[in-house]
Amino acid sequence: MTKVLVAGTGMVPFRKPGAAEPYDAMAGDAVRLALADAGIAYDDVQQAYAGFVYGDSTAGQRALYAVGMTGVPIVNVNNNCSTGSTALWLARQAIAGGAADCALVVGFEQMNPGAIGTVFKDRPSPFDRFDHACEDLVADAGDVPLALRYFGGAGREHMQRYGTKLAAFAEIRAKASRHAEHNPFAIFRKVVTADEVLADKPLWPGVMTRLMACPPTCGAAAAVLVSAAWARRHGREGGVAIRAQALTTDTPATFESRSMMKLVGFDMAKAAAAQAYAAAGVGPGDIDVCELHDCFAHNELISYEALGFCAEGGAEAFVMSGANTYGGKVVTNPSGGLLSKGHPLGATGVAQCHELVTQLRGTGGARQVAGARLALQHNVGLGGACVVTIYERG
Repeated sequence: MTKVLVAGTGMVPFRKPGAAEPYDAMAGDAVRLALADAGIAYDDVQQAYAGFVYGDSTAGQRALYAVGMTGVPIVNVNNNCSTGSTALWLARQAIAGGAADCALVVGFEQMNPGAIGTVFKDRPSPFDRFDHACEDLVADAGDVPLALRYFGGAGREHMQRYGTKLAAFAEIRAKASRHAEHNPFAIFRKVVTADEVLADKPLWPGVMTRLMACPPTCGAAAAVLVSAAWARRHGREGGVAIRAQALTTDTPATFESRSMMKLVGFDMAKAAAAQAYAAAGVGPGDIDVCELHDCFAHNELISYEALGFCAEGGAEAFVMSGANTYGGKVVTNPSGGLLSKGHPLGATGVAQCHELVTQLRGTGGARQVAGARLALQHNVGLGGACVVTIYERG
């Protein structure tokens, strides 16, 4: 298989719904930045993958036609919150398998305010089985919005099983704010304390406050992936490489285990991480920096265990000891993560790639992780799909 490098990345600052440009303008800007970073023209792109969740068919073409109309194949990708990483996975496969030497990935989302919900109400929902399982396991949640029930229920299960305190989730959110302070792309850059997180408006009393949930966000990010041979021909050797990557989906245990943690992707993440570690020949202790899917603080905490950063049941101690921030074992979400940077669904996975490439290049400025050589990206979407990617500095 051909070695795959990330030749360039670009993204636009994330914004609240109503405060951002239309999706095609955001995507076009991100693509131009990525092309400029890679030092190439759109004419050099042989394949393009466009990821979005909320948009009409061929929105990828609408976004890219303003950049160029070269007849290049454009594939539209929708895999819920893991859409951006799934597009990266497809592009990497095309290059690793020899079908292309240069591929473009763009992820974008123009979201509406408020909690996300079903768009097509006249047909079976892909979440029917998930909703039924969730209703059975957290029947006492009342009128809590569905996404909060999923991830709040997973966090509550961890609290009940291991004695984890709400303060651990608050500390995760406080850490995210400290990291985002130095990220000009983040939607929230105000530093908050764990006490302020705990004192914020309860969304589910005893389980979650408002600050523990990521906001609906608009934004776009892009990346240019190339083969090692392409990099040599264009003098782009020695950059950031994708050392390993894995995409997993649900197994019967998702529903049969009667576990909210498994329902939101714990097993998918654990399996994807194991595959990626094995393919890369490394372990969780080798990872210097991680961009992790913290749609809720609760998902960040349980994902530490799924990714092997700590033992199952050890996430609270991992958080409270500072192992997840600068000076600790693995700096998690130096971008501020979804909690502070924002979560435009289709763009999230590509934005994670942008942050980790920045870190491995050593150009992170005030948020730079010193000496970062290996980075892990974790991106999960309910329904379900999980992508784990390991990057290395050349």
